[in-house]
Amino acid sequence: MKKSIAEFIGTFWLVLGGCGSAILAAAFPNVGIGLLGVSLAFGLTVVTAAYALGPISGAHLNPAVTFGLWAAGRFERKEVLPYVVSQVLGAITAAAVLYFIATGNGTPIGDFASNGYGDHSPGKYSLVACVLTEFVMTFMFLFVITGATSKNASPAFGGLAIGLCLTLVHLVSIPVTNTSVNPARSISQALFAGGWALSQLWLFILVPIVAGICAGAVYKFLFEKVDESDKVARGSISVIQKPESINQ
Repeated sequence: MKKSIAEFIGTFWLVLGGCGSAILAAAFPNVGIGLLGVSLAFGLTVVTAAYALGPISGAHLNPAVTFGLWAAGRFERKEVLPYVVSQVLGAITAAAVLYFIATGNGTPIGDFASNGYGDHSPGKYSLVACVLTEFVMTFMFLFVITGATSKNASPAFGGLAIGLCLTLVHLVSIPVTNTSVNPARSISQALFAGGWALSQLWLFILVPIVAGICAGAVYKFLFEKVDESDKVARGSISVIQKPESINQ
């Protein structure tokens, strides 16, 4: 239960901070934070959540991460569904909060930071380009996560590496898909935007999860010598843990 609550809070914070910066601050007159600011906001939410909640749940905050760590042999299958449900509910709750804030001055919500392809891609990129972007960016994000939290990595810097990686992912892919790499983040925004956002949501659920699983499998093949006796000990991506429980 504690892990599920931590995932709910962490994903809530990710969507509130990341999507909130895009909806409320990106184009604010004269002082808007723009693409760079939104990218940093997403990265900062992950860094702060990783250090705050990592010791409890591992701070996945993303179904693609949960599936990827499972594929890497570092997360138990029975935990996958509770984590994913908590992440989606946390994201939707954050989107609801953003909806009430964003409409507080009487303006419509517009696209509500939803992800899209084709005519709804920020740069009008094709479906193929958007699928490729989401796959590659999610794959590399998961690869960094598994590497930064491996037994040979420094646990104190794991959260920083992951947050910086997510910042870089957004810097590259916001113009293409508005950056998903996280099905929970996409679901929450599409539910409020409705219309085209819901009809295109399949891509931002399916592709990140497939990419996460592929990244976990490749990482396991290249680097991990999984022993059934210690598989459970590697069940999170926590960046701050007691020495005896640090991921191996």
